[in-house]
Amino acid sequence: MTSTSASALVQELDNAPDVLTWLNDTLTPQDNHVPLAALESLLADLLTATDLSAVTTSTALEHTIDEVSRSAPRLTYDLHFMRDGAISLHTALSTVTARIPAGSGTSTALDRLQTLDTAKRRMEAVRDVLREAESWSSLEAEVTALLAERAYDKAAERLSEASRSMPVFAGTPEYEPRRALMVSLQNQLEAALSSALVGAINSGDTALCRNFYGIFSNIQRESEFRNYYFGSRRAGLVASWQNEILEDTELSVPAAPRQSFSAYWATFCASFLAVLNAERTSIPAIFPDPQITLSTFITSTLSILQPSCPQRLATLFNTTGSSALKDIIAIYKTTEEFAASADKIMEKIQFSVAPTDSTLDGPLPPKHTRRRSMRMSMSWRSNSATNFSRPQQSTINDVLDWDQTLFQAFLDFQVEYGTLERRLLSDELSFASTLTPNKNSSPDRARLLRERAVDVFSAAEESLVRCMSFTYGYAAPGLMSALDSSLASFVDSWTQSLTVNFSAPSGAPAESEDDLADLDYSPQDWSNIQLVLHLLASTRAVLERLGTFEGKLRAVLVQIATAFRLAQHEGGVYTPGATKGAGSLLAQSPLNSAALHTLLSSAESHPPVPLLTTTRASIASLARALQSSLQHTLLAPLYAHLSSYASLALWAAPGDPRSMRTAGDLHVPVFSLSPSDIVQRVAEGLLNLPRLFEVYADDDALGFSLNTLPNVDEAYLGGLSEYIHAQSPELGHNRRTSLVLPPKPVVLSPEAVAAAWLSSLGHSILSHLTSSVLPKIGTLSVAGAAQLSSDLGYLSNIVRALNVEYEELDRWKEYVGMNDEEGGRVIGEKLPGDQVLLLIAKMRGWTS
Repeated sequence: MTSTSASALVQELDNAPDVLTWLNDTLTPQDNHVPLAALESLLADLLTATDLSAVTTSTALEHTIDEVSRSAPRLTYDLHFMRDGAISLHTALSTVTARIPAGSGTSTALDRLQTLDTAKRRMEAVRDVLREAESWSSLEAEVTALLAERAYDKAAERLSEASRSMPVFAGTPEYEPRRALMVSLQNQLEAALSSALVGAINSGDTALCRNFYGIFSNIQRESEFRNYYFGSRRAGLVASWQNEILEDTELSVPAAPRQSFSAYWATFCASFLAVLNAERTSIPAIFPDPQITLSTFITSTLSILQPSCPQRLATLFNTTGSSALKDIIAIYKTTEEFAASADKIMEKIQFSVAPTDSTLDGPLPPKHTRRRSMRMSMSWRSNSATNFSRPQQSTINDVLDWDQTLFQAFLDFQVEYGTLERRLLSDELSFASTLTPNKNSSPDRARLLRERAVDVFSAAEESLVRCMSFTYGYAAPGLMSALDSSLASFVDSWTQSLTVNFSAPSGAPAESEDDLADLDYSPQDWSNIQLVLHLLASTRAVLERLGTFEGKLRAVLVQIATAFRLAQHEGGVYTPGATKGAGSLLAQSPLNSAALHTLLSSAESHPPVPLLTTTRASIASLARALQSSLQHTLLAPLYAHLSSYASLALWAAPGDPRSMRTAGDLHVPVFSLSPSDIVQRVAEGLLNLPRLFEVYADDDALGFSLNTLPNVDEAYLGGLSEYIHAQSPELGHNRRTSLVLPPKPVVLSPEAVAAAWLSSLGHSILSHLTSSVLPKIGTLSVAGAAQLSSDLGYLSNIVRALNVEYEELDRWKEYVGMNDEEGGRVIGEKLPGDQVLLLIAKMRGWTS
């Protein structure tokens, strides 16, 4: 039964007129046929509830009685105390009222009290000034006497007391003379202590140094004490830095052997760490802020070095050129190791205890030192316990900027990393662009391109490592630009070299195949064909290697992007492996730009986009140049046949071959003209081209970068690709080809590749015919036009056999086949926009 049920039960008892009535009402069932067992159970429940209510009421009543019993005796005391207070207040008010003169009110009394209070405060101020004046009148004599007695502690305390009174004289004529006197006395005290202080510092007497620090603190010259201390501790480091002559930072070369800056910096950092380890126990014994003091020691030592570290780093580029970037990165890694070790020392120094703090049985130090010692002891106890304040420690670490000063020397080089890396790659890859075609056979040129590509991409991978080591990926946009331009320059140099020197003899001419001996190719032509095929295969290998390198590059960029994203969720910056200062400098530098985040976003895009687009375009240009050279070799015999075509005499032959000839009284019909000998030879050459591609069907180089073929029909290539994809994948000797750069490999059969080449060759020869040969025909007679129409019709049928449709050839054929009447009508309709019609009109004499 809950307390709520008990309360309800008590309420029902209160509302009932008597207990018997309540019992009858409660026990009387709504149904007269209720079993006796159920009625007995209900009665038992009521008895239990009644007992609980009685107990609860009894307990509450007892508590109330106890409270009243305890409060009743004190109530009399409280009333008596209140009565006495009221009587005292009444007496005091009567006394104050009696003292107030008649006719004066409360306001007058308060004004008088305010006047008295103001007078009191001003009199006290005058008293203080008089005391200070009396003290200042004897200050110089007292301090001089104390200095003569070598009571430096008392002299410092006397000066400290006088210094605290200086604000009293602010704004008065006496301020400047007293300030000058104070500075003079402080200088005398410092001069008296300087030699002893230097001796104590050099001897390592931390107790005496600690005493001297208290004296300097009392005269507000802690900075001068630190200068004495730091100057003594860093003397060896500064002397070593200034006296060391390095081989790569000095323009003059002395006779004495020297070492590089990178090697010396490692030695210097090791010496610096040795000094810091020694100071890990000395500084806490002297200074109350050991971490800040050690940080100041590091920064002041670095700032006082002459020539400065940035100056020596910049000099590296004047002496060693672009390769100085490697030295700077090596120096940077050494600096990171130094910073990591120094950071551990900085963590340990907070737990260091001054020797005087742990010796409680010895004599007490001077008064000011004792106070400082107690503060340090309390700090130590706090650090030893679990009550160490993390927010306070974080604040201390925030003001320790020693690592930022350490890495500040490298920031300018990190910001300019892209330019420096481009120069380094340019110098390193210059060897890869050299080509001596007269000393290398055809296969050697292709093999040399593959070998140089291996070296080039190895250098590119090294640059990727350098970027991550030196900038942790922040300079990724600059790296991308340097890589893209350098790799593209390498490919362009080969394109230029091969274009200029392609026709040069290269070893023994290659022999033709037995079944191709009847083709009009010289041994040099066969050699050039072999060379281009090998070079195309090498170019494809370069593109594949570029794809592999881009995969590594993209993986690194994705890793950087992921680290950035995780760091942003944690409220920090992306600095894996770097100290806080080095990471903060990079995060706050121009390297943390929108270009970086755009690049990282593009690296994570799906499908992946090309990264080194300029290099891919250069590879496409190289493939185009090689294909043009191969095409020129294949079409050279046909070009030779067409060289004299425009100057044939038959173009101006008189007569009309299409008219009926007369033999006596018999009219003889004239059938269609046969093609000229030149066109027949050209047609035979075109029909022989499929035989040539059957011989080279197994050479995968032909299927590389079909989209860069000269005069290629893009619509034909697109249809060819769709057709191949629609066919069964089992198409004989399948090969990979690149229709677009950046490529998505498309599997084409040798027949499809040959068809693409034949289409390109057909378009090229027809382009040469219609743009360079036919326009040179000076005059076309009726007979000449008929012959030209026959030639063009025959040639059109031949190229259609090669799946070549050439609209301009059809236009030449159409216009040449017109008679004068048709030509005159068409001229009125289509001139002056149709250039082909304009040329033919001049040849036929339709226009002046």
